[in-house]
Amino acid sequence: QVQLVESGGGLVQPGGSLRLSCAASGLRTINYAMAWFRQAPGKEREIVAASKMSSTVYAESVKGRFTISRENAKNTVYLQMSSLKEEDTAVYYCAAGSPPTSALSRRDLYKVWGQGTQVTVSS
Repeated sequence: QVQLVESGGGLVQPGGSLRLSCAASGLRTINYAMAWFRQAPGKEREIVAASKMSSTVYAESVKGRFTISRENAKNTVYLQMSSLKEEDTAVYYCAAGSPPTSALSRRDLYKVWGQGTQVTVSS
């Protein structure tokens, strides 16, 4: 059974940090593009960061603050989030797929999704 399980979300103050984890089972992350998306209330699900082989992409709004990384030996992907802002509040989803490197941000090309983890940035 293919499954992605996110963890690490929670409540954090503006300027704080969190690290999200995505543990994969039933697939080997080394063989897939792995991505983080987020969805805020009333908004579309949007790309946060994606990684495939040596390529990474980030949303403009998180560049310089968020870092995607993977530990393929553990079949786990991470999202390190720093300098968090209230507008980062959303449910964060991990996804796996096989998009071409030129299309890592395309949501429709990711076929396996986690259940999501809530991140709330508030004072």
